[in-house]
Amino acid sequence: MIQISKCLPQGGSLAKAMLARASEVVLDWDVRQKSRFETTDSLGRTLGVFLPRGTVIRGGDVLVGEDGSMVRVTAAPQSVLKITHCKEHGTPFDLIRAAYHLGNRHVPIELKPDHLKIEPDHVLAEMLQAMHLIVNAVDEPFEPESGAYSSGGHDHAHHHDHDHSHAH
Repeated sequence: MIQISKCLPQGGSLAKAMLARASEVVLDWDVRQKSRFETTDSLGRTLGVFLPRGTVIRGGDVLVGEDGSMVRVTAAPQSVLKITHCKEHGTPFDLIRAAYHLGNRHVPIELKPDHLKIEPDHVLAEMLQAMHLIVNAVDEPFEPESGAYSSGGHDHAHHHDHDHSHAH
């Protein structure tokens, strides 16, 4: 078994050529939010994953084994509800309202400019339909927002490079 204790978000600074040789593992959201699990990669090797508590694995991340092997993570398609606004009777603002109501229920939610995704839940589906949103069951990868309190390793400093609004 290959022990894995490191996850490089989106492959970190690894060279593309190195990543091209990496094996692959396809994981759904339930598994990607666990810090300890066993899985099998595309070469049939058993991986024992022991990541720091609270680590969330995203599609595109790379798991690094203690033996140096690298495994690319692909987010598996899974049953989700895809929520879009009604083009005839609604506006994109309806999605903002829906995201607010779902967020109040602490539901994992994937936010996109033109749709939301949540895990299947018929009570929530009915609530959203009552708000005139279109709810479709689809099989797609699920990448929900990380919680406001999680220690996501995303550095947002690069957004300030082009800020020309400061007073001269």
